[in-house]
Amino acid sequence: MSSRILKVANNTLPQVVSWWQAPDVLAMLLEEKRSLSTRKAYDRDIKHFFLTMFGVESSAEYVVRFLALSQAQALSWVVRYKAAMIKQGLSEATVNRRLSALRALVHKGRVLGVCNYTLEDIKGETVMKYRDTSGVTPQEFKQILLTCDRSTAKGVRDYALLRLLWDNALRRGEIAALTMGDFDRQNSKLLVLGKGRGSQKEKLDLTPKTRDAICYWLAFRGLASTKDALFVALDLNTPGHPLTDAGIAKMVRTRAKKANITKPLSPHRIRHSSITAALDAGQSVREVQKLSRHSKLETLMIYDDNRQQHQLKVSNVLADLV
Repeated sequence: MSSRILKVANNTLPQVVSWWQAPDVLAMLLEEKRSLSTRKAYDRDIKHFFLTMFGVESSAEYVVRFLALSQAQALSWVVRYKAAMIKQGLSEATVNRRLSALRALVHKGRVLGVCNYTLEDIKGETVMKYRDTSGVTPQEFKQILLTCDRSTAKGVRDYALLRLLWDNALRRGEIAALTMGDFDRQNSKLLVLGKGRGSQKEKLDLTPKTRDAICYWLAFRGLASTKDALFVALDLNTPGHPLTDAGIAKMVRTRAKKANITKPLSPHRIRHSSITAALDAGQSVREVQKLSRHSKLETLMIYDDNRQQHQLKVSNVLADLV
């Protein structure tokens, strides 16, 4: 690190006489996050703030020095950080995520008694959620399934993964977190650690097709303990390692390309497709809520509105009036 950058940081952030006696706020913040992906995202976003604004790593010392700022000083730096991100053209979601990480850091500092201010006055950018709930049709998804050669371990594994993405509308992180002990083949059930559910796993029913697909995959996977990952990597670099959510996303993109699906596809877009297809098939919004496990019924109404194109219908009525 250059002496110039160190000088900027040292002149900006106040010295704290006994900073080494203070708690490692960032480490404690990350430790309380159950999800590995969440821990990585928080760590990455907070590092970005310190590097961007002060040119230093987010070490325990510099975190405490930042938390020791006055309310006015801290708000000034964070406001400038938000402006810098907007100037870079970052998406609203990215800006909001990084600001959320900073709020969480400051909140943890307040809880631990090393910070006297809050960032609650720093508002995020407005984001329209679920503005695009389109995806692939059931016919297109069937073509994706047909790319799986079920005489090979990879084809069998991918087929089981795809069925979980479609039949149960699972998120890729939920699938990546599955262990051998989560699958109950006798009762056709699966224990899933849902998003925002803490450590409480939900028991989901599996269709016969999905249950059989997982059983067939386990015949290829071989014996493993109940704590081992249900789905593992099969590539030459990391064979037998737990399949990551990034690996699942890559698999979906590869299968979609093989099926000649031109629209960019991701595990979450398959989830959108599954939910929309269920509504198109005549299932009620409340029934589909059980599938999607959205906590708010209003979220499912967005899917329903998007598929029925209410705005276009009203616009056509208006067009016919003049």
